[in-house]
Amino acid sequence: MIKSFKKILYAGTLALSVFALAACSNSGSSSDSSADGSAASADAGSSQAGAQQDTGKKVKIGYVINNLNDTFQTYILEAAQKYADENNIELEVQDSQEDTIKQVDHVNALIEKGVDGLIVVPTDTSSMAPVTEAAQKAGIPLAYVNRNPYAGKEDTIPNNVFYVGSNEKTGGQMQMEYIGEKIGGKGGVVILMGILGNEGTTKRTEGVEEVIKDKYPDVKVLAKESGNWQRDQGVSLTENFITAYGNDLTAVIANNDEMALGAVQALKNNNLLDKVAVTGIDATPDALAALKAGDLTCTIFQDAEGQGGTAIKSVHDAINGNPSSEKVMYIPFKLVTEENVDEFIK
Repeated sequence: MIKSFKKILYAGTLALSVFALAACSNSGSSSDSSADGSAASADAGSSQAGAQQDTGKKVKIGYVINNLNDTFQTYILEAAQKYADENNIELEVQDSQEDTIKQVDHVNALIEKGVDGLIVVPTDTSSMAPVTEAAQKAGIPLAYVNRNPYAGKEDTIPNNVFYVGSNEKTGGQMQMEYIGEKIGGKGGVVILMGILGNEGTTKRTEGVEEVIKDKYPDVKVLAKESGNWQRDQGVSLTENFITAYGNDLTAVIANNDEMALGAVQALKNNNLLDKVAVTGIDATPDALAALKAGDLTCTIFQDAEGQGGTAIKSVHDAINGNPSSEKVMYIPFKLVTEENVDEFIK
């Protein structure tokens, strides 16, 4: 009986000792947690990055491109991929093929897979609200690149959302300033536009028309047609313009280089290239070669490397708790002519 009582007393004492030890341990953890919590409050944004560093988790960023057949967009993507490779980032690319519904589906699927951030080239800048809302709801940073869904309303861009691109109207203004001089301030021009409703299409065309109105009143816009950024459509549309306007056609102003190169081909086919000026935007390698050869009158350099690299860096910095204070980051355009083309040929 005494032995049993001693066993019970010993077990009780042991239990109390374990309980006391656990309480001390928990008390120490609580104190440490409180101290760490104060530090975290001082540097709240670094928590996610710290967790990634502690677990060795690789940062994953989704890149939803408008169309992999868009030549210039592939240069922007290449720049983003280069940054990703140099910074141990997994970049998952989805091609929306100019389909807005598909683009929204891609964004939602990437969020479901757990990406840490998003880069989106809008298929339609007027229809990006669901994309922004999805990223905001998931609590991840989002950068729109090259096509601005907040054009004219940049002050409404939400926190953790960025835009990286160029001032599109400036590109169109630079085109018309140069071409206007080349054609002596008079004649008939046609405008090859990109996809209708796209911010680049709208603003570049506005820039051209503003310069004509303000500086070249003797220049007449004969026609404006969408070539959807594609070279083959630039060929077919310019063939139609040649048939419709003949000798009244003095310049083709294209919203991008691909359509401009299509215009060059159509003019060559009709032995009119020496009589009609042609300009594009982007300064793609093919356009620079055409300019060097004397086929293209001028182009406007749009810094694909600057746009792609800045877009992914803005998302990466935000993931790491260091978001840029600038929600809109403009990469300047530059005029490229026969005089300075060699500076842009790599």
